[in-house]
Amino acid sequence: MKINYNGNIISEIDPILTIHNRAFRYGDGVFDLCKYSYQKLIFWEEHYLRLMAGMRILRMNIPMSFAMEYLEEEILNLIKANGIETKPAKVRLSIFRKEGTSNEIDYLIETKVIENPFYVLNEEPYEVELFKDFFVQPDLLANVNHLNRNVNVLGRIFAEENDYQNCILLNSNKSIAGMLDGNLFVINGNTLKTPPLTDGALNGITRKMLIKTLGKTKDYEVVETSISPFELQKADELFFTNSIVGIQPIRQYRKKAYPCEVAKSLIGKLNTSARFGVS
Repeated sequence: MKINYNGNIISEIDPILTIHNRAFRYGDGVFDLCKYSYQKLIFWEEHYLRLMAGMRILRMNIPMSFAMEYLEEEILNLIKANGIETKPAKVRLSIFRKEGTSNEIDYLIETKVIENPFYVLNEEPYEVELFKDFFVQPDLLANVNHLNRNVNVLGRIFAEENDYQNCILLNSNKSIAGMLDGNLFVINGNTLKTPPLTDGALNGITRKMLIKTLGKTKDYEVVETSISPFELQKADELFFTNSIVGIQPIRQYRKKAYPCEVAKSLIGKLNTSARFGVS
């Protein structure tokens, strides 16, 4: 596959980073993952605005050329160069500071073909556990997709070593922050609870769009509120969201098994929003 490095389409095996690269040395950068499907970038405006907000929080100089249309064109050019215009793909855009003490930036775009053009609900066994070795700090950095993901990496290792599919992250106040790779929703009846950004939740795009979509219906009420781990086994259902899988039901947490009826009812709404947008 080819990659886009600072606007140049090159082979993914070409060397582009040195030992002085700040992303390598310090995790100094931001990234965004979005889905390409239906020959467009899904929820691209929301992804772009989140990326710009992350760059501002990290005090990076945003180039004048970094308009939403410019970055979209750079991504689509890479998709065309890889010959995957008609295939669904995962797109990763990484932005990191140049070497030295400059606030100027470099950027890297990568694409990877994925299986489904639309969101498909995975109803297979999916077991999770709390990750309690390290905690998320509930501050602005927690809301940003920055490159320093040590807590997430260690949580993933813990999950793999103990045969879990994922882990639930706690913040330093021992409230739930989210998942290793998404935003958690806890369902009781017709109420969906999800941690607020102030509790260290990632500013997830699928989370945002699902909340926006459900705000226009009377079927469910979404509440952004702190969630204690003790609430999990009392819940009717659990699922999490991210930009690639859409909605992933959690089927097992400790001794509690969960159905996925609410997740089933929402996956169609999410696909409609992805295909046609949220009005």
